[in-house]
Order: sequence, then C-alpha cells, then structure tokens
Amino acid sequence: MPRYKLTLEYDGTPFVGWQRQDNGLSVQEAIETALEVLGGEKIRIRGAGRTDTGVHALGQVAHASLAKEWRTDVLRDGLNAHLRPLPVAILAAERVPDHFDARFSAVRRHYLYRIVNRRAPLTVTRGRAWLVKRKLDSGAMQDAARVLLGSHDFTTFRASQCQAENPVRTLERLDVVREGEDVHILASARSFLHSQVRSIVGSLEHVGSGKWSVADMRDALEARDRCRCGVVAPPEGLYLSAVDYDAPPAK
Repeated sequence: MPRYKLTLEYDGTPFVGWQRQDNGLSVQEAIETALEVLGGEKIRIRGAGRTDTGVHALGQVAHASLAKEWRTDVLRDGLNAHLRPLPVAILAAERVPDHFDARFSAVRRHYLYRIVNRRAPLTVTRGRAWLVKRKLDSGAMQDAARVLLGSHDFTTFRASQCQAENPVRTLERLDVVREGEDVHILASARSFLHSQVRSIVGSLEHVGSGKWSVADMRDALEARDRCRCGVVAPPEGLYLSAVDYDAPPAK
C-alpha cells in the first residue's frame, strides 16, 4: 500500500484537538472522513504531534497508507475539497517510503506561541493569541528562557495527566522575540511533554510581568514539582509550526 506524507495547517478553535475523541470532532477524524469519501476506504492516519483542544497548526504532518496510487496534487486537492468548510488545509501531499512514520520518524518539532501585549481587546487575532494586558519585559523573559535550554527534568512544566514515562527532555531552542505589541515565543525539541510549552510560556509571563525573577524560574525547574509551575498559558496562542525529518522523503 503506497504511503503518503500530508503536511497541513488548521485553526484548532472548533476541534477537540488532533486525536480522535468521543466528545467532539477532532482534526484526525475530519481528515480520515475526507479520505474515506475521496477513496472509499476507512483509513487511520498518524500525526506528528497530538495538539490539544484549541491549539493550531501551521505545519502539522501526518501519514496515511492508501489502497491505490494517487497523483499527489490530486490527493491534496481532493482532500481539501472534502474538508470544506472546516478550517483544515492540506498544504502538500508527498509519496514516502513505507517505513516513514509521521510521529516516530520526526527528529525535531517546532512550536510558536503568540502573545499580544496591550490593553485593548483582541479583534482579528481573537482566538489565535493570548492577550496579556500587563506590560511584559521581553528581555527578562529571554534571560529566564535560557535557564530552560538543554536537557532537564521538566516535571514542573508538564501536565499532571502526562503519560510520558520519562520527564527529561532536551530543549534545543527557546527564544522570546518582541515586535511592537507582539511577543512570540519559539520552542524547538525532538519531543515535548504534555502541556510543556504552554506551562513554560505561562511561567515566562510571570517573569515578564515582574511576578517572578529569573532565579524563580530556575528554582521552579529544579523543584521538579508541578505545583511550582506558573499559570498555564491558554491554548489559543499555541501553534505547531513545523516538524523536521532527517532527509526529504522519496517522491
């Protein structure tokens, strides 16, 4: 069965997350339904990251093994036709080797978190960013971000229901970039714990607003205690922006 890599983006607002669930429509279910209508077969796909309810994606990756050969442009356009009017778009479809796995072949995942730092309410970015009205010191946030770089036990910054056996992760990038009222937090790692990015962002907000010092961030990390985490940032500001693989898949 030929295997295809799908690169996609979506607005996570109307979905219960990436993964199929009993309590509402997921992105995975929407794509699987479109594949069934298009090709007449029930398909299960696997995604590179299990985004939570309300979380968006600019470069999510999934793979699907299909019963027939498809021209990749026809597969892309056909899926997009059947996904309308849901806010999901297949950006690219590529033929890949049978051993390619969207989740397990990934070598790096990139996340973007968007904060709008102003007093006025959000309009065009409502549901797509976190409005923080308190003035944020992005320089202090960047200093605190450096504390978290590298390999650490991130127990403090993972959800209590996280199912990962090992809380150690290697954070390769964590940058705070400010342009006017927009504060973007960019995080990269091979893998992340459940709610790790949102937990880190909420704690960085504490530093930026003056509630915490950089030393407080270090103490929270070293405590390895979920109760020491700052507020968990809301899901609407988080985007899975890209997923890296060792080599371009074969066409």
